[in-house]
Amino acid sequence: MASTQPSSSPHYEETAVPTLKVMRLQSPELGQPTAGSLEKKCLMGYSLALPDSFGVIHVGETFTAYLGAVNVSQNLMVRKLTVAAQLQTPSNRWPLPSSLDQRTGLDVQPGNGVDAIVSRELDESGQHILRVEVGYQTSEGTQKTLRKFYRFNVSHPLGIKERIVRSGDNSCFVSIGLENISGSSMVLKSLDVDCETGLEASRIGGISPTKSKGRSATDLFDGCGLLESKGSFNFLFQVKTTVDNKTGIACGDKLGAIVIRWQKTMGEEGKFVSAPISCPIVRPPGLGEQNTTKLMMGAGDDFVVHRSGLSVDVAKVAANRVGGNTNSDLDSFLPVTVEPVDPPSTLKLAHPEEIHFLVVNHSTKSMDLQLQFRLNHMSGIAVCGKSYKNLGEVGPNGASVVTGMRLLPLVGGLLRVQGCCVVDLRSGKEIPQPPLCNVFVEKNSVEQ
Repeated sequence: MASTQPSSSPHYEETAVPTLKVMRLQSPELGQPTAGSLEKKCLMGYSLALPDSFGVIHVGETFTAYLGAVNVSQNLMVRKLTVAAQLQTPSNRWPLPSSLDQRTGLDVQPGNGVDAIVSRELDESGQHILRVEVGYQTSEGTQKTLRKFYRFNVSHPLGIKERIVRSGDNSCFVSIGLENISGSSMVLKSLDVDCETGLEASRIGGISPTKSKGRSATDLFDGCGLLESKGSFNFLFQVKTTVDNKTGIACGDKLGAIVIRWQKTMGEEGKFVSAPISCPIVRPPGLGEQNTTKLMMGAGDDFVVHRSGLSVDVAKVAANRVGGNTNSDLDSFLPVTVEPVDPPSTLKLAHPEEIHFLVVNHSTKSMDLQLQFRLNHMSGIAVCGKSYKNLGEVGPNGASVVTGMRLLPLVGGLLRVQGCCVVDLRSGKEIPQPPLCNVFVEKNSVEQ
């Protein structure tokens, strides 16, 4: 009679199930590393309870979390332990590397544990999820995973409003307003404009923290950067081209980004980088309307061509149209622009003075141009001599000519040089121009 051999099956020892504990680390002043492993000995015991809430978290801060996996068993080991963490943002999912996400896994003795610190800078608001996955070997020899999700909200600590004003062909003023909407005090460490290549920014006004001699206590307090809840600061910068940049600043050109650094009461530092700010487009009032009076006289508006960047904008739009990459009609209404060349800021009453004008043909066709100043659209200033000048043939695609006209102030005060119109003698097309510049007319002194 044949004996039956007992079936052999693999033998696995009984193993323990790890316990996961997660905590957010808020203060960098405690001397903890920003990311990586801690010491060989686990800082956390099986009886330690950690807070469930992550607290208030803001955009620009570095989210730092403590991950700990503990073997709470007193006689069984945890086999092939792995801990992997990811941070899910509203738009992406980022891995948070640490020494615990090894593929081979770690064996944890009874009553011991392993831990690590993970971190990532937060750059968007909305709901975030810290996803932690723990892997371990079961008593049957299979690999099992345990997933936990920790949801928290990230908000903006600062309300930011910016306004950009053109100040010439190669310069813009950037006004930045900040309001503390975090609900707690903070210290504003710095605010700068990180400019694009070929541009530079300089702050206008403000208190320098390095110059404290002779300053009042109020000035010292204002200069320390303390921003209370609901408090606000305002900054003004001038962004201009560098010496080697000859192209100027046109509409749509990126100026740079606003970079803000702050520190909260517990020492947590934050950094926020705004979306790129761009140079706004110039559009004179009345452009494109059938009645050209508003455009030529600037009725109800203080717009003038000088230092507005209008010519640079039209040139860029025209160049983009050739490449089929524009959604502006600026060059259609102003195929020719007239801009004063270094006009005087003051004129003497009843004393004629010659002012030079740069006339640029932005269209794709040559034009036989005539520059006119129309008396019925002028105010306080008249043309001395002929009110028109033939410029001759002006080529296409940015060809230009400089010409001068003698202007005679008739009244004193702040006046505008306006009423300019360019006519293509070949087609008869009239191209009215906005007011060109402001001048202050000084009255003659009264003779004794």
